[in-house]
Amino acid sequence: MRYYTNIKSAVGPLVVVTGVEGVGYDASVIIEEQGGRTRMGKVLELRDDTAVVQLFTSSQGLEIATAKAAFKGKGLTVALAPDVLGRVFDGLGRPIDGGARLLGAIHRDINGTAVNPAARTYPNSFIQTGISAIDGLNTLVRGQKLPIFSMSGLPHAELAAQIARQACVPSHDKSNFAVVFAAMGISHDEADYFKKSFAKTGALAHSVMYLNLASDPALERVATPRMALTTAEYLAFELGYHVLVIMTDMTNYCEALREISAARKEVPSRRGYPGYMYTDLASLYERAGCIKGRTGSVTQIPILTMPEDDKTHPIPDLTGYITEGQIVLSRELYKKGITPPIDVLPSLSRLKDKGIGEGKTRGDHADIMNQLFAAYAKGKDAKELSTILGDSALDATDKLYCTFAEEFEKRYLNQSFNVNRTIAETLDLGWALLRILPREELRRIKDKHLDKYYEGTGDR
Repeated sequence: MRYYTNIKSAVGPLVVVTGVEGVGYDASVIIEEQGGRTRMGKVLELRDDTAVVQLFTSSQGLEIATAKAAFKGKGLTVALAPDVLGRVFDGLGRPIDGGARLLGAIHRDINGTAVNPAARTYPNSFIQTGISAIDGLNTLVRGQKLPIFSMSGLPHAELAAQIARQACVPSHDKSNFAVVFAAMGISHDEADYFKKSFAKTGALAHSVMYLNLASDPALERVATPRMALTTAEYLAFELGYHVLVIMTDMTNYCEALREISAARKEVPSRRGYPGYMYTDLASLYERAGCIKGRTGSVTQIPILTMPEDDKTHPIPDLTGYITEGQIVLSRELYKKGITPPIDVLPSLSRLKDKGIGEGKTRGDHADIMNQLFAAYAKGKDAKELSTILGDSALDATDKLYCTFAEEFEKRYLNQSFNVNRTIAETLDLGWALLRILPREELRRIKDKHLDKYYEGTGDR
């Protein structure tokens, strides 16, 4: 590598190097100091023969008179090998679990390579999370990207850990299922929680973790999800795994984008975020999917905290445009003690119909899903009417719907973070709740399913 000694300035994480030649945008940079200490960075901006380098650490203490910069001909890479499963790395892919570096590792650009849309196959296989509110009503499909919209103070970290522990593809060999977990801007306590939760339940054996702490640089936070997704693509499309990628918290990622954009003195867009944030998020979310001729798949569950509980904020707004639905957490349900506090009415999985039915979950799944949605919505309306006008304004059927809504929240939505329900258990629980209502109210279910499951007159 060629070294440049003409470092002109170092302010915060930014270092300016002049007289450079043949340097590309986003290329990796090594700053070497006297005494052998090195600092990593990447090219943030190029103007003629001047390169602006953003360090992954602060430039504090850097002696620019004696330091020298070396530019690599490529961007950041991540080391990959079959024994990457069971390992824990920091946001730049360096081991933090006490283990050795990966043996025989190959190195891949973290930005990945574009996939020809014609090579993609349509997502159509069910992924079981063990959570009734998702499996029964907003089903996750293999190859889908389904975000979770949370709010400040809600237990999305516990939900993320639960999904990582419990998720599987029931119709496939469970040994071919893997989880890649990327945490961005989390506290030390949260990092310890994730590591202990994965290790205690044995989920770490089929997982890879990338942990970026709140004290780590913003530039590392931007690299972390790309490290995770490159690892997922390697496991899926080269080793044949069905990979679930969980990324939390995408709000911290977007805040890092805004910080870097401000450092580059770019013209801000909505609420100070860069105008290219939509494109940047799409470059992450669109790396989910299934490819023709490849056994594996990449499914994404990005988790974000809505600032000020606002769905119209740029982060959830742009995420909703790119992804196929959303799972919404509710502060009201959380106050009632319901865990996980998933509000199923505003939640949506646009691909759920492709992953359910005979041969995938069960033949009655679509009917019971539609009926549960309708009954719960009507029960909530009846409860609101009762609050305004009193119970005397309700007829006998309305009171049954009120009872159904209460039992639905207590028994169906509320299952704690340690209960893992199979899809059969979820559907059977739905039938048990629907028996609160008279048969003539169940207009969204075919008679053959009512005879078989509601009346119990057929073989299951």
